[in-house]
Amino acid sequence: MKKKIVLATAGLLSVLVLGACSSSNSQEIATMKGGKLTVEDFYNEAKKEQTNQQLVRNMIIYDVFENAYGDKVTDKQIDKEYNKQAKQLGDSFESQLQAAGYTKSSYKDYLKQSLAFQEGIKSHIKLTDADKKAAWESFHPEVEARVILASSEDEANEIKKQLDDGGDFAKIAKEKSQDTATKEDGGKVKFDSQSDAVPSEVKEAAFALKDGEVSAVVSAMDASTYQTAYYIVKMEKNTPKGNDMSKYEKEVNEIAENTKMADQTFTSEVIGEELKKANVKIKDEAFDNILSDFLGTTDSTGTSSSKKSSDKESKSSTEASTEASSQASTEESQSSTEASN
Repeated sequence: MKKKIVLATAGLLSVLVLGACSSSNSQEIATMKGGKLTVEDFYNEAKKEQTNQQLVRNMIIYDVFENAYGDKVTDKQIDKEYNKQAKQLGDSFESQLQAAGYTKSSYKDYLKQSLAFQEGIKSHIKLTDADKKAAWESFHPEVEARVILASSEDEANEIKKQLDDGGDFAKIAKEKSQDTATKEDGGKVKFDSQSDAVPSEVKEAAFALKDGEVSAVVSAMDASTYQTAYYIVKMEKNTPKGNDMSKYEKEVNEIAENTKMADQTFTSEVIGEELKKANVKIKDEAFDNILSDFLGTTDSTGTSSSKKSSDKESKSSTEASTEASSQASTEESQSSTEASN
């Protein structure tokens, strides 16, 4: 199933900027008997909406990070991310860009901001031994396996019986698997603990298998449809990681880094530090509190309150890769602001 692109709503952005920056805020949008609606009227109402408040907050954050870290983002990185999105979405990519109000050029500008944000967060990461140890515990090297995605639980149980009776896994995969990416090759697939080639439930079941073993029916929730999918996996070559973490230092560091990138408390603290460094000042009182999640607020007595917020507020403040970007990456596990929403 193809993904739907996650984009900032450029149309909403343009009308908000129109109200804030128009050389003539008295410009009429509509007239009627006994009155009229001007750009200023519209802006004064629009800026009260929570969605617009969040949009302005994210514009500020992205501008700050682009100014500080944009020079670390190369055209090659931007093109790679752009082409990745285009490949994932196929024929619908251009129409989705257009629907969200983007051109190829303006979307690449957005990707540069998103990548600059990621670079900024990464620059604050200092991995500890505890971070690496936690990453090592979750790590499993790449394995070679075969999978069959059944059309239903009943079919999965039927296929499992055939396999138990000596059926050829690769042949059955070609005939019955619903996984179009692997069926033509007999279900053959490679993945490690961080791969998204198969669901996490399938990975967990696969890693417990010895070479040549076939799993029981594995149920996995499809995050895009919220429906249960049913898999059977056969292990072809399972590589134990052993006890020497240094052999996989690069992979372990990447896992630890991605974990930090997905930590909302950590990213909020970094955003706060960067906003302070940039000396951000809010000039329109309607937006007085939009950065309070990161900088704190001042109450009526003039005392600075904690910038800590509820989990819900924190979640709305940052996005989780870099889908991140992504999903960048690290469509994964990445953290970014809701400017990508």
